[in-house]
Formats: sequence, C-alpha cells, structure tokens
Amino acid sequence: MTAEDLETLDRFRARARSWIRANLAPADPTAFIGVLREEGTDDQELAAVAHERALQRKLFDAGLAGIVFPREYGGRGLTRAHQKVLDEELAGYEYPARLQSPTFVPCAAVLLEFGTEEQKRRHLPAIFKGEEIWMQMLSEPSGGSDVAGAVTTAVRDGEDWILNGSKIWTTGAWWSDWALCLARTNWDVPKHRGLTVFMLPLHRDGVDVHRIEMLSGSREFCQEYLTDVRVPDSDRIGDIDNGWTVGTRWMFHERMLTNSPFTTKPPGSARSGSHTPEVLAVARDAGRLDDPLARDLIGEAETLELVKDALQQRIGRSIMTGALTDQAAAISRLMSGVVSTRLTSIMYDLTGADGAAWNDDDGDVAERGTDYLMRQVWCIAGGTTEMARNTISERVLGMPRERSHDQNLAFRDVPKSAPTRA
Repeated sequence: MTAEDLETLDRFRARARSWIRANLAPADPTAFIGVLREEGTDDQELAAVAHERALQRKLFDAGLAGIVFPREYGGRGLTRAHQKVLDEELAGYEYPARLQSPTFVPCAAVLLEFGTEEQKRRHLPAIFKGEEIWMQMLSEPSGGSDVAGAVTTAVRDGEDWILNGSKIWTTGAWWSDWALCLARTNWDVPKHRGLTVFMLPLHRDGVDVHRIEMLSGSREFCQEYLTDVRVPDSDRIGDIDNGWTVGTRWMFHERMLTNSPFTTKPPGSARSGSHTPEVLAVARDAGRLDDPLARDLIGEAETLELVKDALQQRIGRSIMTGALTDQAAAISRLMSGVVSTRLTSIMYDLTGADGAAWNDDDGDVAERGTDYLMRQVWCIAGGTTEMARNTISERVLGMPRERSHDQNLAFRDVPKSAPTRA
C-alpha cells in the first residue's frame, strides 16, 4: 500500500468509534473474571461462542477485522497503530474475546508466516469472518512442556498422512473447527529434527475429543485422541521434518499474545489480562477499601500491572526494531505468569475468611478461594514459566545451556518411561 492508500489514524478512529457505538452492546463486567471458572451450561457456552462468531463477522463487514493482516488475504493491511486505536475504542464494549487466542494468535499468525498461498487464501478470510475457530495441539500426556518430545505420529501414505496419538490441554476444542497439530514424522533423527506441523479439522473421522473437568468446575480444557486420522499433504504447514522451525515461531507468537498486533484486546478487559477492576471489586465487597493493609495490596496490584504493561511494550518495540532477539518474548511470558498469579493471591488475601467459605450475598468475594487454588494455571498455560526462565537464561542472556543427554541421539533411542498401567 502507498501512503495515500493508508487510512489516517484520526479517520480510522472516527470511523471505528461511530460504528462501535452504533452496533455493539456494552461489555459484561462479570465476564471472564477469576481463574477458569465454569462459564454456565454447555448450551450457554455454545450460544456465547455463536454470538462471538457473529460479532467477528460484524467487525469484518465493517472493515474492522484482521487490521494488520495483508489485504490479499482478507485483512485491512493497516498498522499496529491502527490496531491500538481499535483496542482503545472497543474499551467497555463487547468483542469476540474467545476468538483472539489461539485463533488469531498463534494460529493465524503461523498461517500467515508459514502457510502456502492456497492455505492463506482459504483459511485467513474465514478466520476474519468468524467462520473458523482454531486451536493449537502441542502438549501431550507424556510430554508436558517438552514440546519437542512429541510422540503423536504422522506416517506418509501416498498423498496423505495418517496421524495417531493424543494431545491435551486444548482450550475449547469441543466447540472449535480447526487446529494446528505438531506430529513426529521421523524417529531416526534427534527429536527437534523429526517434527512436522499439520492443519487438522477437529470434526474429522478419528478425532475423539474428551473434556477435562477442572477443580473450578470448568470443562474448557480437552484431550484429543487421534486414531488413523487421514490428513492430505496439502494441509501440511512448512517442510517435512522441519516442524521445529515452525514451532519456535509458533511459541514466539503465543508468548507475545498480550503484545501482539494480530489480536484485539480492549484495555480494561479481564480477558486481555487486566485484573485491576477485579481487585477493587473484591476489596469493596470485603469492606476493606479503607483498610491500610488492603490499600497496600491494591497499590501493589496496580503497580504490578503498570510495570507488566510497560515491560511488554518495551519488549515488543525491542523485538520489532531488532534490539532484542524474538526469544525475548519469553520475558513477557514470565512476567505475565508471575504477575497474574500474584494478583490472584492478592485478591484472596483481601477476602478474609469469606474467601474460603462464601454465600450468594458476598458479591465479588465469592469463588476467590477456588481462584486461589487454581492460581498456578497462569504459570502453566501458554508454556510454563520454568520454560520461559530457561529460554531467557540460555537464549537471551547467553548462559550455558542445560545439560542434555539426548541432543544427538535418534529419538527412537532416547530412554522413555514405561507406560502407566491401570
């Protein structure tokens, strides 16, 4: 695009503001608070997902979707400054929160970076219109955060691949359409060199989705069992056995979620990571707004969020300008996990005894005990903070790598634990 083609920020802001106020309802201030709480019945959640698909389509029709994605793939071809303007104008209004992660980041970002022309033209417009919701299938029951240790297999069969194995902790897989799936295509090379990424329809024959009930009652996470799932080679992302190259960028985009230009994240939204309104609401309903100790905790919470946001902006700018390697995204991931966990603890500290035993009259104090028990989710989801610390020490600070005994071994020769028996 030429400078003449680019919509000015002022004109874009005026257009976005006018459309948002005329077409979107106010945001629900109680949506997505707490830590992976149960979000109503299955029918209610499916209705919410359908509503967010419709919201995404409305944004697309208004020219407010895929802001920084190229126009040839259905995006607007604008800048991250335009996306920031849209975020600001959406503050206080409903938006398709469930579609931001992992559909836009990391999945759409990976498709844009590594997909073929046919793949991008086929899927990116559908994502922008809300027609396709994507998930990421990385973790496995036997591997945890060792993504490169994937044992889900993909075996070539003519122009197709046959996938067998299991993936786990896939958020919302039961109501989604597609997934990026990392699978092992070569057992005779070291583990990082024998992986390939595929696009996988979640409703294909052989894909069995099981939901996992968490301590909070949420059944958002899923485990998928893949049995002789046939995937055409045209749905492969990147080169055969070169999935780790795709995977490292995949994880980069995931770590950059809160600072990515590809997602929509209105300030103040709980789904975008801000917990300050929650902290104040808990202190209010606990009757502690005038308590000096409580005010110290509120101040700590506000300071943590300010520092986290400033750090993420600095990391984003430094990566964009080349001052820092893209591995520095792990710094943002670590900070986000540590701050979110601490904020959850602060809210529980504010509740007193009512945080452990509450009733229907306790307002925002209710459920904070369960949130406290679930708080470590923030240090696990999206890659553990332990892995982020390893990345920072080895790939950002240049410290000696952790010793590995399987670096040059064919993956089939790497010692593995015996299967668990019932």
